[in-house]
Amino acid sequence: MTVLIPTPLHSYTGRKHVEGTGATLAELVADLDRRYPGIRFRMIDEQDRIRRHIRVFVNGEQARGLSQPLYATDEVIIVQALSGG
Repeated sequence: MTVLIPTPLHSYTGRKHVEGTGATLAELVADLDRRYPGIRFRMIDEQDRIRRHIRVFVNGEQARGLSQPLYATDEVIIVQALSGG
């Protein structure tokens, strides 16, 4: 499946779009972390939840958790909120 990576995470992937695999969002994140070590820590907190400043959309619908089912034809978009003062 195609995964759109936000600009703040390009330092892990080196590009905007990557391919990933997994039957669930958790499996996809694990696959991405195998190929791009450290990316999972930036997306998932210590309680195995999507971090508060990260949103994940699957085919335009916001994913509510890591158990979100995925299919090979899905488009996954990772969005990272900007913060600061």
